[in-house]
Amino acid sequence: MKEHRITTDSGIICCHDSGSDSPPLLLIHGNSSCKEVFAAQFADPALAGFRLIAPDLPGHGASDDASDPATTYTFGGYAGVLEQVLTALNVARPVVFGWSLGGHVALELAGRGNALAGVMICGTPPVKPELPCLMAAFNIDPAAENLTGKRDFTDEDALAYATHTAGVGSQVDPHLLAMVRRTDGRAREIMFGSVVSGVPMDEQVIVASMAMPLAVVNGAEDPFIQHSYFDTLRYATLWPQGIVALPGAGHAPFLQTPAAFNPLLSQFAAACQT
Repeated sequence: MKEHRITTDSGIICCHDSGSDSPPLLLIHGNSSCKEVFAAQFADPALAGFRLIAPDLPGHGASDDASDPATTYTFGGYAGVLEQVLTALNVARPVVFGWSLGGHVALELAGRGNALAGVMICGTPPVKPELPCLMAAFNIDPAAENLTGKRDFTDEDALAYATHTAGVGSQVDPHLLAMVRRTDGRAREIMFGSVVSGVPMDEQVIVASMAMPLAVVNGAEDPFIQHSYFDTLRYATLWPQGIVALPGAGHAPFLQTPAAFNPLLSQFAAACQT
């Protein structure tokens, strides 16, 4: 596997790259996570026919904190950085898999007119950035502390967030926990603030009008999303499987149930090449 350090307007972006000449598959991690969350995809022979590319977003993992946090730590800001990464790697028409925050960034890439072969999202309700829509799409408890947008994590916050987002059973990978702690807290604060203030593109419009294939694969036990919300949307190019909910998986089915998830990702990515 190749390791890249790519210079962007936001700083150095570190990236895993399986390095083949196969069709590219861009993997975008979630809030306070990192590229290593996709280890089960890089290790699976079922995905060996694709060039897997997994960057650390700005402020995450081994990448630099954003040089301009206010503009970078938004869906559009992350999308702009990934456009520079893809250009630097000479990647054209990738299939994009986005998890949670990464799914919103993937939809933003599509909405910005990038030439993508297809988009799969996971744990990512396509939302209009308005409070009533956010409340309908996500399980948000107004009486509970919102870790998604909290700038400064305690050790207890980090463990709770890592467990709820990427725990396997009751266990959390020590590296993933360390990367929650490493994340620039401004990335959470600014991203969440930008969403509630209406900065992102209207993702309902994006999925209703996108030209490339779209797949939605969630964990059936994902505690963060309102599963019924996905059935209320209009999709222009939803794949034949419809909205998939994988049993036994929470917010990260690609990590928690990779034996069930990876064949779906491989099938979708292959179909996007035809």
